[in-house]
Amino acid sequence: MEHIGNQTAEGREFVFLGYSNFPDPQALFFILFLTMYITTLLGNGLILTTTWLDVGLQTPMYFFIRHLSFLNICYTSVTLPHLLKNLLAETKTISIQGCLAQLYFLVAFVGVECLLLATMAYDRYIAICYPLSYGVIMNSKVCSGMAVASWGCGFLNSILHTVMTAQLPFCASHSLEHIFCDVPQLLKLSCVDTFPNQMILLAVTMILGISPFFCIMVSYAHIVMAVLKIRSTQGRHKAFSTCTSHLTVVTLFYATCMFNYNRPSSSHSLFMDTLASVLYCVVTPVLNPIIYCLRNKEMKKAVRRVFNLERASSI
Repeated sequence: MEHIGNQTAEGREFVFLGYSNFPDPQALFFILFLTMYITTLLGNGLILTTTWLDVGLQTPMYFFIRHLSFLNICYTSVTLPHLLKNLLAETKTISIQGCLAQLYFLVAFVGVECLLLATMAYDRYIAICYPLSYGVIMNSKVCSGMAVASWGCGFLNSILHTVMTAQLPFCASHSLEHIFCDVPQLLKLSCVDTFPNQMILLAVTMILGISPFFCIMVSYAHIVMAVLKIRSTQGRHKAFSTCTSHLTVVTLFYATCMFNYNRPSSSHSLFMDTLASVLYCVVTPVLNPIIYCLRNKEMKKAVRRVFNLERASSI
């Protein structure tokens, strides 16, 4: 049996089969995904710059949005450049080293986003349910600690999965039913029992996936009850509007991510795996700037202030 370590020395590669879901001419899909990649970089870069420079956005909510925007840039930079290269190449391959690197960062960023979205829900819960104590509870030290914990747990989890996957022997096919390297697809290629890997994947999914999602739902249940007690219609609308954007991002991310990781291996299909991956690794990072920027009046005003657009429009 050949292990990944031996295959690396021999220069073995994985072949992606998921590109068969993109009909010819694939050059059109190259233009589409390149446009989405550039849009992601520019949109999230705009949010990063604005929340960093504008004094009015130095609040916990925008602190976490800044982290989410940076995460979106990381997401797409792990998968899209290689996807673009393969769309123009005759053979859709990746080296063993490249596959493990892609797997490591992708799994890490998925874990980070799960925890980061939960911290953002907790922030909204404190802001709406305990407004008078918000500044004390969500101080800069607490926010920084929550952000560091999210990033740290995500990368530690990824080390576990990457090391365990690297020990698997692939003595049969080297054809991945996907468009990039991910844990479920690599487990399917192993010629040994992957039950321990699957159990660890399930356990981590429960800890880093289901548990944060449950915390988000509990936070918003309390938020809804608190908002309904507000007598002013304008006050209720303002409170709900600050949460709508975050809920939209949560729904997009968790719906596609849980579909990809929480299905039994027998139900995986080439088309559905490709579709789910494109949605949460490509489409969601493109939509996040639209959700947080174009639908946010405070953010739009801050963009004008940072880039002097108000002064330019008055000239």
